[in-house]
Amino acid sequence: MASSSASNNIQEENGEKKFIPSNEFVLQKHAAFFDRNHDGVIYPWETFQGFRAIGSGIPLSTVAALFINISLSGKTRPGKKFPNLLFPIEIRNIQRGKHGSDSGVYDSEGRFVPIKFEEIFINHAHTYPDALTKKELKELLKDNREPKDISGRIGALAEWLVLYHIAKDKKGLLQKDNVRAVYDGSLFEQLEKQHSSSKKKE
Repeated sequence: MASSSASNNIQEENGEKKFIPSNEFVLQKHAAFFDRNHDGVIYPWETFQGFRAIGSGIPLSTVAALFINISLSGKTRPGKKFPNLLFPIEIRNIQRGKHGSDSGVYDSEGRFVPIKFEEIFINHAHTYPDALTKKELKELLKDNREPKDISGRIGALAEWLVLYHIAKDKKGLLQKDNVRAVYDGSLFEQLEKQHSSSKKKE
């Protein structure tokens, strides 16, 4: 179980306890970028800070923070009787936030499924073998829809539209390497470095 493995993820570094995301359960690494103080919990202001760090504007960062934290907080806090109005997301339980109508690239425990990732491009990359156009992305979302799964469809649409917005290249293509990098969170780290570097040049 991802949650039991994640219980050992609190480690001490330089006298401070920090949450170290699991290498096996890649979904934790994806989410951990937004855990700005590395305590294993993501609050809306941290989600906002994470989006700003990768170069997103204030409107997108605000909407993303509210949508993501409100959507995932309750799901990642199993056993809690009362909602927390600060809407924290517990990374060790992030796999509980998986929704329907998705690509299946994360399994039910938050592990990366290579064959499902490859199927995205095998089935939908018609123009270029290693990239998706905006039209092909819409096709992907349509093909992944599950009947009567309104919340899952909304979640999938929001995730892919944000990914397209932050990761498309100058030709409007979503490159395979960038899509792969978002699954383990490394794309966020790359974008943060690029944004930080461009700010220094201003």
